Amino acid sequence: MTIQLRARHPEKAKKADSVIPRKPKWIRKKKGDSAEYYETRRLMREHNLATVCEEAACPNIGECWSKRHATMMIMGEVCTRGCSFCNVSTGRPDALDTFEPGRVAAAVKKLGLRHVVITSVDRDDLADGGAEHIAQTIRAVRHQNAGTTVEVLTPDFLGKGKASDIVFEAAPDVFNHNLETVPHLYPTVRPGARYYTSLRLLDDAKRAKPEIFTKSGLMVGLGESLNDIRQVMDDLRAANVDFLTVGQYLQPTPKHHPIDRFWTPEEFAQIEQIARSKGFLHVSATPLTRSSFHADEDFAALKQARQRALSNRA
Repeated sequence: MTIQLRARHPEKAKKADSVIPRKPKWIRKKKGDSAEYYETRRLMREHNLATVCEEAACPNIGECWSKRHATMMIMGEVCTRGCSFCNVSTGRPDALDTFEPGRVAAAVKKLGLRHVVITSVDRDDLADGGAEHIAQTIRAVRHQNAGTTVEVLTPDFLGKGKASDIVFEAAPDVFNHNLETVPHLYPTVRPGARYYTSLRLLDDAKRAKPEIFTKSGLMVGLGESLNDIRQVMDDLRAANVDFLTVGQYLQPTPKHHPIDRFWTPEEFAQIEQIARSKGFLHVSATPLTRSSFHADEDFAALKQARQRALSNRA
């Protein structure tokens, strides 16, 4: 009997292949091979949880899992969007698992996490885009893990009205939504998204709950210029976003968006300097920066930066 496997990226099947360039030496990472790495993987399997670390082929998985840090990806492993940069499967998702929030909370407890990042696929098939499920997960983590801070990386809730208010009311410690790229690249990089919708979401989060830290991220190497990045920084600061992450785009397969170029570590240092001069509380800009990489350390730095800013105003 022949088993028919679901294509991971059906929307990319007819796209022409592009050559994936060899990574420069500053981007290569070692594969995880520690006891802690395998224990983290075992816990994810035991609780039947997906992780963006695996689904998005994150280059930092070895380091993070060796520290028992895993970013849970809720609402399934199949996304309703087909972004040209993303390695997550695209298609029709399964129904939501009502027991998933509890399993996430139990995994956080077993891992002993003091700060957890929870992300998700896009769920355009749901009336609220999955907002209530995200809120339930925040509440479940807090119920089982007193003192653990919660960071969520959410979809844009495009066309879902005020569904995002449900997430805001659950009051995550950090609300993250990645712009991913600059406006003129949205038609090819994020064809199902809208730049100003994503920007407004971040602005709405800060207006709804000023005490929440807001965060967004960009990839470089897709065809943007430094001036493009400067403009996005200005837009994010106008929305009072606290934290900016910038990392190098890495092409998952020949069918994905081609790499325009690799930005050097010196250029990332320049990006960080520019961002800090614009008033972000915290900035992480390195070739291997990803939204949840070193998130626990970054959260501590955010709190310290806010305290310094308040002290300076006093």
